[in-house]
Amino acid sequence: MAKQLKVTLIRSVIGQKPEKKATVRSLGLKKISSSNTLPDTDAVRGMVAAVSHLVKVEEI
Repeated sequence: MAKQLKVTLIRSVIGQKPEKKATVRSLGLKKISSSNTLPDTDAVRGMVAAVSHLVKVEEI
């Protein structure tokens, strides 16, 4: 089975640039403490890296 990443929003997107807000939305996160399980791909890793100061990532 392919690895998965559990991404959780831990900080608010208020005051962030529109690009960062769009990245958080594309990860499937809406509110603080919301989580989403995503496949471990280069594209997802790149999005997580772009908003690493807003999210927490766990490998599952």
